[in-house]
Amino acid sequence: MSDAAIVVDGLVKRFGPLRAVDGVDLEVPAGTVLGLLGPNGAGKTTIVRTLTTILHPDAGHASVLGLDVVMQAKAVRKVIGLAGQYAAVDENLTGAENLRLMGELTHQPAASIRPRADELLERFDLTAAANRPARTYSGGMRRRLDLAAALVHRPPVLFLDEPTTGLDPPGRSELWAMIGELVVDGTTVLLTTQYLEEADRLADHIVLIDHGQVVAEGSATELKSKFGSTVVDVTLRSARAAKRAAQFLKPVGAVEMTDERTVAVHVPDSGRSLQRVVRLLNENRVTSEKVGIREPSLDDVFLQLTGKPIEPTLDDADLTPEDRGAA
Repeated sequence: MSDAAIVVDGLVKRFGPLRAVDGVDLEVPAGTVLGLLGPNGAGKTTIVRTLTTILHPDAGHASVLGLDVVMQAKAVRKVIGLAGQYAAVDENLTGAENLRLMGELTHQPAASIRPRADELLERFDLTAAANRPARTYSGGMRRRLDLAAALVHRPPVLFLDEPTTGLDPPGRSELWAMIGELVVDGTTVLLTTQYLEEADRLADHIVLIDHGQVVAEGSATELKSKFGSTVVDVTLRSARAAKRAAQFLKPVGAVEMTDERTVAVHVPDSGRSLQRVVRLLNENRVTSEKVGIREPSLDDVFLQLTGKPIEPTLDDADLTPEDRGAA
């Protein structure tokens, strides 16, 4: 018998002619973090909404803790928590009132609702703001309150759909630490993200999604080792020089512009390729400000697999037609 908390087999979800999810297979062992990584529009949010019973799949099968997400949807909702891309809190209620309301909505014993709310307020460092309306909270505080609300009923499985979107680096780090604590306590987490560092830091296993399909999976180390390449970064004195260098460095390896003055060359080795880069710069009489070598990142892996980097944005490209008001 599988010890997986989440199982997805051949999942398909269509919106008209669009296959938002196209035959996805996933398995998340209990007590681990799966990072679902991909650009906007890849299908990550659609997968989460299917697993949390918000959407019905058109084909395939999915279960959470052995419960079918279609046939046993009500039972699934009792064992999961969900925190989405945008904090789903009532801005007119206080932090404490939001958590107590969630306790009532999830049918917790009346005597336990207030103590549980107080416990979560303390755990997420919101006690001092407990009696303030949520509309007065900062973005990071709202995200913490939203995560606390998802945990009121102590779900063993937690879905986090881009939970740190819009947060500044300190806010992201703070939330990452809290997610890590939940996993230590035994919670199973499925995390969708566009932040490569987030997946690298939190996920035990990473699945790369593009156009509704799995393009690769493994640990961060495995993916970088298998699909990544060493990168030679060349910073030039001007954008014009960088564009010129990007052309004559193509024989060395795949080239991309990481900013207007920096050319990244993906190479199979560090020694000979670096020598070729330096030689070509000299032959073309282009002076560099800096030349450096770095090991592959998850962004490099995604670039190699899909031909494009992951670029986090705050648009609605990963929203379903239902979210946009379509039929």
